[in-house]
Amino acid sequence: MAYRPQGPQAAFLSRPQLSGGFGGLPQEGKGAVIQKEQRHRMNVSALCQCLFFPWLFFCAVYALMSCNLHFYRPLVCYGLVGLCSLVVLAVGWLAMGTLSGRLAATREPSWYMFLFITMLIAFVLGVVFGSLNFSANLQQYYDYANLDVFYEVSPELTSGTQIMDAGRVHFNKNSTLDVTKSMGFKNVDTYCVAPVSVTTGGVTTPLETYDFWAVGIGCCSLNTADFHCGEFGNRNAHSGLRLMQDEQRDFFRLAVQQAEAAYGIKATHPLFFYWVENATAEMNSFKDDGYKYYLIGMLAHFSWQSFCVVLAVAGYSKIGY
Repeated sequence: MAYRPQGPQAAFLSRPQLSGGFGGLPQEGKGAVIQKEQRHRMNVSALCQCLFFPWLFFCAVYALMSCNLHFYRPLVCYGLVGLCSLVVLAVGWLAMGTLSGRLAATREPSWYMFLFITMLIAFVLGVVFGSLNFSANLQQYYDYANLDVFYEVSPELTSGTQIMDAGRVHFNKNSTLDVTKSMGFKNVDTYCVAPVSVTTGGVTTPLETYDFWAVGIGCCSLNTADFHCGEFGNRNAHSGLRLMQDEQRDFFRLAVQQAEAAYGIKATHPLFFYWVENATAEMNSFKDDGYKYYLIGMLAHFSWQSFCVVLAVAGYSKIGY
């Protein structure tokens, strides 16, 4: 007759073995080792997915909102961003399916919800910071790159109507700022202007019309000619980067009108510029800043995602996953 254990030994041996894996207890003996190894391999795969998928997703959305496609083809850009939002919804649907028992065979259901939440955050951050980077840096670069550039422009021989489509103007070497005819207009901020004139042998030549003006905000006084905007003190500065903010143009025009009345000069068709040494290099600095902040965003989000994964691992380990 076969031996049948009695008492506590029988109760222990008759206890059902629990399955291993994510969310369960490991089996005893050799089976426990196999289950632990499987769970370790599965966890590494899940960790890598939760670390890199949201980060790469953020990089893609951030790039879409920052690149020239946003400037030249905004509808295509927004359409692609809309497709990215569908990816987030698909991951969210998968996560809800695991929670409702539709994917009960999945060993690590909690990681789906973590992946959905972090991808949603990555999408929102990519749209927000991509839009900020575009409006602050790259849009200005594309605006200037889309306009014409003129070289060796003489304020004495060239009128504003001749280069109305200018984004960058490189004046000739005799062109300087006539700060003695500068003016400021106060409307919350102080809008400062100074005409671009011609200086030969240290003598400033009066012009028939002053159509080129250097501008700045909060860098002059209302009652005295003390324009100190941009690179006004740089003797090598002979170029201008066009003012692109339409909402500021009317205030600078009012400052020019005050200068006309105060100094008895005429500005037939005034154009406004930021006075710099090299307008092309200044334009390229916006693109460089855009790339710089994109790289900073990539690194910052990777650090953030790594921090979230570490917190998730610590949290899951405490609750028995």
